[in-house]
Amino acid sequence: MVETHVVKFKTKGAGAIVDLTLEMKEAVANSAAVSGTITAFVPGSTGGITSMEYEPGLLKDVPALMEHLVSSQQAYEHDKTWHDGNGFSHLRSTLIGPDITVPFSQKSLYLGEWQQIVFLEFDNRARDREVILQIMGEA
Repeated sequence: MVETHVVKFKTKGAGAIVDLTLEMKEAVANSAAVSGTITAFVPGSTGGITSMEYEPGLLKDVPALMEHLVSSQQAYEHDKTWHDGNGFSHLRSTLIGPDITVPFSQKSLYLGEWQQIVFLEFDNRARDREVILQIMGEA
């Protein structure tokens, strides 16, 4: 069986980190599936999904790491083409990727004790976002 859910939220732009763990746990809890996988996927090319410990230090460290790896102050070819100033956003998204898949059994996600699933906003402006949760499993 396959079930699909959509999670909607707003961000304030680059550096925003949204914890999706509760939504994923609830989707699995309310699913007909007892075991399987859940995938979180962001449509678009300026956001990413990964896992991390969702705590105050990392909420500062992760955006700082992204700025160090792909500076928002550098000129990129994308910006020359589209003049939207978010070339860095696309590059950061390419590094992280748009999705993550987590296995579950007995309606419980196989996550580490301090591991959460998060959406990372890379775009240079506030955005209305959707994340698609898709569950594949057996009852």
